[in-house]
Amino acid sequence: MKKIRVIIVEDDELDRLLITSFVKRIEDFEVLAIYEDAESVLERNNFDDVDCMFLDIDLPGINGLSLRKELEKIPVCVFITSHPDYAVDSFEVDALDFLVKPINFERFEKTVQRIKDYLEINNKAELYDNYLGEDVIFIKVGNKEVKIKLHELNYLEGLKDYTLLVLNQQKYCVLSNIGKILQEERFKTFIRIHRSYAVQKSMIANYDNHNVELNSNVKLPIGRNFRKNLDF
Repeated sequence: MKKIRVIIVEDDELDRLLITSFVKRIEDFEVLAIYEDAESVLERNNFDDVDCMFLDIDLPGINGLSLRKELEKIPVCVFITSHPDYAVDSFEVDALDFLVKPINFERFEKTVQRIKDYLEINNKAELYDNYLGEDVIFIKVGNKEVKIKLHELNYLEGLKDYTLLVLNQQKYCVLSNIGKILQEERFKTFIRIHRSYAVQKSMIANYDNHNVELNSNVKLPIGRNFRKNLDF
């Protein structure tokens, strides 16, 4: 796995030294830059090489929450603060984790694992690359392209920003939410039965008020707000 490239933004000198020492203890991390305030960060201009940002919320001038809004393109943001009540606000601006001072290394290691897991999914996610014909899509799996016949898909499962494309013997993860996928014309044979599930019409064996059973014997729940979609 390539190095996870990190920037650190912390105005308190002791906390800055502590976080820096923690990051440097992780073999998979590489510190790109260390900043004392948001204004200095924004002078960087280009953040394409940054994978992760450890960001203090209580910064002078522009605070960490506002800075995160400016730097949404950085894949991972871990907030650091002395005030636990900031937690809700931090997740509203797409924080992966939230560390409360004083930070101990054991808690930091848990954050590191979350970062690694997230970036691994992000890097391996099979993205749409191009399409061929009405019934075929190509998606990326590592450095290869895999061809999938849409009529062989059983169902779609939404996982926040990702969607699983489920066949009989295989699953592929696509970096696109299920709602966006279902807007594609080529997925018109799918119906949404739940906030997290959409099924191929031809794969439905039977259904009742609570579940849909597919030809593959898989049972999926029916969401109350989606039950009317089965009246086709």
